[in-house]
Amino acid sequence: MSSRTLITANPPKCNIQGTLAMSHGKQFTLFTHVGGPNGWKVAYVLAELGLSYEPKYLEFSKQEQKSAEHTQYNPNGRIPTLIDHANNDFVVWESNAIMLYLVERYDTEHRISVVDADDKAHQLQWLFFQASGQGPYYGQAGWFIRRHPEKVPSAIERYTNEVLRVLGVLEGVLSKREWLVGEKCTIADISFVPWNSAAFDLFQKTSPEINIERDFPAVIRWHNAITSREPIAQQIALRESLL
Repeated sequence: MSSRTLITANPPKCNIQGTLAMSHGKQFTLFTHVGGPNGWKVAYVLAELGLSYEPKYLEFSKQEQKSAEHTQYNPNGRIPTLIDHANNDFVVWESNAIMLYLVERYDTEHRISVVDADDKAHQLQWLFFQASGQGPYYGQAGWFIRRHPEKVPSAIERYTNEVLRVLGVLEGVLSKREWLVGEKCTIADISFVPWNSAAFDLFQKTSPEINIERDFPAVIRWHNAITSREPIAQQIALRESLL
């Protein structure tokens, strides 16, 4: 396997088209970032579904996400952005929207998605919670703890508490059930992994008084169950090799 591209043993048959596809031969082009959690959510789902993709890792320090090459597909100028060359170069951006697109179109056996209408509502519920509650607050915690040019104790306290609150919500649910929706791992579960990984690393290195394993054992059990899945573990190893 290439260090930068997932090649599956039995990729879905499709008619690849479009200029980007012609250059690399994969079904998808994924505009992403090596360190950005949101792009890896998409990579995990592509891997779980056995779909081949070509990553285009954008350099934020060079503002490549705002370049014309990227904004012609994503006017918001952020990552991730996915192009499906098997579907007339269909473009979709926003990570959870991409995940939903992929399972709606390609997860015909519902390996990581649900069928029942009530389960679908709960799947959406958790995806919205991840996008509105987890990602933004975790991102702000990381910014104020590691990157903000001045230490702002009130901001650090606020966003640290929000991370712990979100983990508390997850702990309360996962202490009573194995997965967030139904009886299996779905995109709802997968969506939380990259930002949780980032938070665990952040607190381990900067806030030794916070003990995630002690205070959120159900979250740790769940997180480890997802990250040990072979397709996701391969993508995690790929990310680590690129950092």
